[in-house]
Amino acid sequence: MTKTVVLEIRGKELILETGKMARQADGSVVARYGDTVVLATAVSSKTAKEGIDFFPLTVDYQEKAYSAGKIPGGFFKREGRPSEKEVLTSRLIDRPIRPLFPKGFHNETQAIANVLSYGDENISDIISIVAASAALHISDIPFDGPVGAVRIGRIEGTFVVNPDLKESELCDCNLVVAGTEDAVVMVEGGAQEMKESDLLEAIDLAHAEIKKLCRLQNDFRTAAGREKRSFNPPVVDEALKAKVSDLALEKIRQAIVIPDKIQRQNVLDQVLKEIIEKINTPENDISDAISSVFDSIEKNLVRNMILDNNVRADGRKPDQIRPITSEAGILPRAHGSALFIRGETQCLAVVTLGTADDEQKIDSLEGESSKSFMLHYNFPPFSVGEVRPLRSPGRREIGHGNLAERALKAVMPTKAEFPYTVRIVSDVLESNGSSSMASVCGGILALMDAGVPIKAPVAGIAMGLIKEGDRVVVLTDILGLEDHLGDMDFKVTGTENGITAFQMDTKIGGISREIMVSALEQARQGRLHILGKINETLAGPRENLSTHAPRIYTMQIKQDKIREVIGSGGKVIRGIIEQTGVKIDIDDSGLINIAATDGTSAQKAIDIINGIVAEPELNRIYLGKVKRIADFGAFVEILPNTDGLLHISQISDKRVANVTDVLKEGDEVLVKVIEIDRTGKIRLSRKEAMKEQEGKEQ
Repeated sequence: MTKTVVLEIRGKELILETGKMARQADGSVVARYGDTVVLATAVSSKTAKEGIDFFPLTVDYQEKAYSAGKIPGGFFKREGRPSEKEVLTSRLIDRPIRPLFPKGFHNETQAIANVLSYGDENISDIISIVAASAALHISDIPFDGPVGAVRIGRIEGTFVVNPDLKESELCDCNLVVAGTEDAVVMVEGGAQEMKESDLLEAIDLAHAEIKKLCRLQNDFRTAAGREKRSFNPPVVDEALKAKVSDLALEKIRQAIVIPDKIQRQNVLDQVLKEIIEKINTPENDISDAISSVFDSIEKNLVRNMILDNNVRADGRKPDQIRPITSEAGILPRAHGSALFIRGETQCLAVVTLGTADDEQKIDSLEGESSKSFMLHYNFPPFSVGEVRPLRSPGRREIGHGNLAERALKAVMPTKAEFPYTVRIVSDVLESNGSSSMASVCGGILALMDAGVPIKAPVAGIAMGLIKEGDRVVVLTDILGLEDHLGDMDFKVTGTENGITAFQMDTKIGGISREIMVSALEQARQGRLHILGKINETLAGPRENLSTHAPRIYTMQIKQDKIREVIGSGGKVIRGIIEQTGVKIDIDDSGLINIAATDGTSAQKAIDIINGIVAEPELNRIYLGKVKRIADFGAFVEILPNTDGLLHISQISDKRVANVTDVLKEGDEVLVKVIEIDRTGKIRLSRKEAMKEQEGKEQ
């Protein structure tokens, strides 16, 4: 039987329905808002997966081309590998629901969101979070939800809930917030140098809407929910815990304060190996249980050291930042480069400048578009001392790259100010916490080294949290260990004036407003400190581009002249390119970008184009070419595709009986424009031009 619940949001109904589609899934919900329809399903195996110590959750968001009335491009004409947007949205759904499953639940679980109809509401990602949460909530799968989510934009100082596609173009911030009825679980977004107080106001507004969505899902569960399957968390063997603690506690306590990451891990691995050899037997292999107890002891020691003593694994205080060093201009052939090092995290950022031909073409449900600024993040295995096959970018790499790209995009110049396609590649060479924020810092240095006229430098920092009951410590510039054993990962980027990007995830089902206020202020102080270090390396963009970068020269022509510059079948513009060796891009407004490796080639192309689009001036003398002869005169081309009539009476100051007595086709003659009538017809005079020339010679 079909069950439905409804909530009005900004004058439209959000409808959640179950019982009609995908009925063999453990939970299935169709969410509809305006013309946007999403089917979300949740399925979980009935038995735990053996030999793992993590929750095997898979989340997939899929956009069907038919949802926007389109047929996929390409040879096969069907959906292929996930697009970047699909990967990022899958992460967006995963992050708020993952912390709400019970600890120790190791059953393989999958949530899938399929976009069945795509409308202008710009909300398919948001209702996919709600629909996935609702599918889990009404299912028998253990889940401590529900979760609600909204997008917040700001138009001329006023916050807007779930802005549509047209409104989004006017927004100076784009913020996705997800949470439970009690707390915020996830924050993701970007802004144009937003104040911390404004961000908090936006989150407060979002949480008020999230509470309504959670209540809606609770009503949905009351109407259509199944009884939750029984789940008993793994029981800790207290005797084993005591035995491992007796053997390892002091050794772990000594190891966790070793500042060097690799050395610390090597010591811990050796201690664990010794414990397993002492306790384990071939007849009763309990090495996995020993490892689990060992990890819990390490986790408690690290957390209590911070909570009790305000001391971290590398000896820092909670608000201290690791030592920072950086260099710019380290690669001779790159257009811009920088090496940014913070503690044991190291990022090589490289900028390449290109032309409009290098823009990324994007074919999405919203339509075709192009992208002239890109940041690509790479995380090779050697950066953490591991061996694994190199593959195409995974979800983590795409997500981290997107965050860093959003952080820097806010300060990039407009196309009119800097008509280049800009690509940054961030190669993480060493990692011990927050390589995405190192990519932001390295990226801004590389941009300045390339001479890109950014609006202001940007820095990024990752904040952490240790919370046990009422005891709370916010950590600045977290290590990989603190990310793994902590309760929050809150990344904030910005300039001196405000925030440009942010991303927050928690492992404890949400954080309070008070913690967020503290984290944002600590992040602001940390950001200002890092900006000071960046300023010591480069105070601003270099005045000149690299000698290896293309030069782009811009000129504007009238729209009715575009056809003349391009020529029939592109003949004219191809000829200019062949003559000069430049690249030429013309847009529909008549803006021309000329890319060249040297100024001489560019100027030659500019001169040719100026000659093509030039318009005749009254009383000006031109060297023209006779194109056609008639009984009454000659037609002389004075500019490309521009002829004027040289009447027989204006050929000479003496009487001319026949035009052919003086002129023939192909002759070059000096002529003066003596009239341009209202229809654009041009009258020329050779005798007036000759008189003027004689006067100048005298």
